[in-house]
Amino acid sequence: MCYAVVRSIVEAMSIATRAAADSGNAEPPASAAAPHSSSTSSITAATTSGDTGGSPARRRAYGWPLRFAVLSLIWGFSFLFIKVGTNGFAPLQVTLGRVGFGAAVLLAMLALKRQRLPRSARTWAHLTVAAFFLNALPFSLFAYAELTIPSTLAGICNATSPLWGMLLSVVALSEDRPTRRRVAGLGIGFLGVLTVLGAWQGFAGTDLAGTAMALGASLSYAVGWIYVRRTLAGVQHSHLSMSGAQLLLATLQLAVVTPLFTSLPTSYPVIPLLSVVALGALGTGFAFLLQYGLVAEIGPTTAQMVTYFIPVIATTAGVALLNEQLSWNTPVGAVIVLAGAALTQSKPRRTKP
Repeated sequence: MCYAVVRSIVEAMSIATRAAADSGNAEPPASAAAPHSSSTSSITAATTSGDTGGSPARRRAYGWPLRFAVLSLIWGFSFLFIKVGTNGFAPLQVTLGRVGFGAAVLLAMLALKRQRLPRSARTWAHLTVAAFFLNALPFSLFAYAELTIPSTLAGICNATSPLWGMLLSVVALSEDRPTRRRVAGLGIGFLGVLTVLGAWQGFAGTDLAGTAMALGASLSYAVGWIYVRRTLAGVQHSHLSMSGAQLLLATLQLAVVTPLFTSLPTSYPVIPLLSVVALGALGTGFAFLLQYGLVAEIGPTTAQMVTYFIPVIATTAGVALLNEQLSWNTPVGAVIVLAGAALTQSKPRRTKP
């Protein structure tokens, strides 16, 4: 879910670092530095200021696995929070609450760190598009999808985002060329999707509209990632500033759209309300900060391994806490999807000369 949003911004801003290195610059500006660089970027400070005592190496050795586990749990439970939230509120209301509480967390951290939002009109224009494809649209599609499909299936559909990203990058990004390994991963991944849906049974028992919306949400992440990579690479702002602005814009978009399609809630049931708050404050705000801290500390490759834990946790939570039914093809297909996704993201080892 949100990991795709984080990855899109991190990778886009990391392009500036690679360009600087290629041109001979010894050290890029802090706001454009690679997530794993040693420069004192603002996002690193924002996410590690709470660590005290011990050497940096010791903190890295013992601190990041715990944060990694917490991040996996938060994002894995996000699909459960959506399901519970839609029991009391309309899907668009759930999504509006989600981005609103998430934006509040990031803007509060932005104020605490005395950082500013971007000032360039061009940057805001591109972030408006990014907010639509990376937040407003996919979050809304997942919320609508979970009206008719289990949270377990939504979590597995979310894992197809790397597959869509690989497929679209071949078309939209001239520097990305398909390899046999990536094409094989793409084929394996979508074979996993067919397995999850029980294609040999004619998709019996599967709500195709809800599943299509969940897959469309994952596709939207990939479209947003491509757009950010093409338009916002090298922008001289911190990750925190860019993410805060993006979620603020998503909140404004949904604040305009939601009243047009829904009416004010007649009641505010406690459990669904708490789920929406947790989905926004934890799953969209606090989780962003955790992910950026991990990227800065252990690098994007290891940090993005959280992708492969999310559907496992989402499935476990849905079955254990929501009593959702699980047939054999769902976990088997999920494993195939994750294997395909991993293959599309992997790179062949370079042989030493």
